[in-house]
Order: sequence, then C-alpha cells, then structure tokens
Amino acid sequence: MRQSVVAGLLLAAATGLLILISDPLSLDVEQFALVGVLLGAVLGLMKDITVWDRLAGFAIGLAAAWVSYGVRAGFLPDSSVGRAVALVGLVLFLVLVVWLAGGRLDLAPMLLGVAALAGAYELTFIEAPPRFFQESPVALTGVLLAAAVGFACTVLAATLIRPDRLPGRHRDRDGGDGGEETEAEVPFDEMFRRDQEVRP
Repeated sequence: MRQSVVAGLLLAAATGLLILISDPLSLDVEQFALVGVLLGAVLGLMKDITVWDRLAGFAIGLAAAWVSYGVRAGFLPDSSVGRAVALVGLVLFLVLVVWLAGGRLDLAPMLLGVAALAGAYELTFIEAPPRFFQESPVALTGVLLAAAVGFACTVLAATLIRPDRLPGRHRDRDGGDGGEETEAEVPFDEMFRRDQEVRP
C-alpha cells in the first residue's frame, strides 16, 4: 500500500510539472501527458515481469503500433475494413514476437506500448492520415517522454520505501549462531519483482 501511495503522489506532482514546463521548453507533450504518464506507471507497477523485459516489450509495442499507422496511411483504405485489418495484423505480430521469444517477453507490456501511441495519436491520424510522417513523430516522442516520467515515478517510489534493497545488493542474515549479516549480490531488476517469500 505504501508504494502505491508514494507512487500516486509522485505521479500527481510529475504530471502537473510536466504540463507546466511543456510550453516554456517546447516539449509538445501537454496533450500526451495523461495517457503517457499513467500507462508508464502501470508498466512500472508490473512486478511479475523483470524491468528489462517490461521496457523491451513496451518499446516493441510502441514501434509496432507506429508501423501499423504507417501501413494504414500508405496502403490500407481509410475505412472500418482497413482499421480492422491493421489492428488484427498488429496483434498477430505481437503474438508472433512472444512466440519467437520463447516466453521471455510478455504480451502485456507490448499492449501497453500500443495503447500509449493509440491514445496519443489515433484521433489525429483519423483527421489527416496523409500527414502521418509530419504528425506521428510528435505523438511518438511526446507519449514516450510522458511514459518515461510515469515509469520513473513508480521505480522511485519502490526505491524510497525499501531503502535496504539497493541495486545489486541486499543484506541477508546468516543462519549461524552468531546471527551475522552478510551481503549477497542480486540482479538489478530483482528489486522490482514481487517478493515471493516472507522476509525474516
């Protein structure tokens, strides 16, 4: 619960700050802030998948969605049939990636990547499909920046409420009579996984 509360507070502050500095810094991220930050936070809260697999899956989904919009703009009719073909092809491609990865990559982060770009760009695309190369990079970079902020907030929250779990190390009590504590190496992304055992 504490992690969720801290993450929520950080997300609220980060989202407000991102919107406020968007115009002065010409970030063009204001209209993508909400969807990007929230989906990035959901990505960060996925504790059953390693952090690197989450990031890889999100990036694959984002890139696949962008290519799908390009196919719609250049080769498919702007109709229900065209949209259906593009969506079915996109999902099948992601399933193929999961299968080729032998289960190492999870489908959920990829779907978040697709949802991020769709939420940021779908309405703009519908209004002017021929402007794909002019408008899609703005949406892509904007939602990616916002998602990075949301993801960072959840990671920071996990770090703040568990200061004893430093990246690369944890302290483990020796089972001997002396009860001495020793340090053991753990992978960096281990700190983002769900604890499966009760800590002593």
